[in-house]
Amino acid sequence: VQLQASGGGSVQPGGSLRFSCVASGSIFTISAMGWYRQAPGKQRDLVAPITSGGSTNYADSVKGRFTISRDNAKNTVYLQMNKLKPEDTAVYYCRFYNGDYWGQGTQVTVSS
Repeated sequence: VQLQASGGGSVQPGGSLRFSCVASGSIFTISAMGWYRQAPGKQRDLVAPITSGGSTNYADSVKGRFTISRDNAKNTVYLQMNKLKPEDTAVYYCRFYNGDYWGQGTQVTVSS
């Protein structure tokens, strides 16, 4: 399985970004996926997971602002990030739980 993430960038506080993570291979539909982030000097934390059936969960810090979703037909998981705050600045990673694969990190910088 290979994961290709895209969608990072720089944005002002209150702005929005959308991540995509495309997984190769036909086993996408049977694996949970997740988005993680790692700020400088901090550990990598779970932002939001989504099961193969579409059930979701969110870190308290992003509830009501971020939305994780998936399109199994496109082997893609998304992270819609709204109302971004400076503390959301981090490198974001997607994770394919079945076999534990990680996408490359994508930088998000929230700054005025």
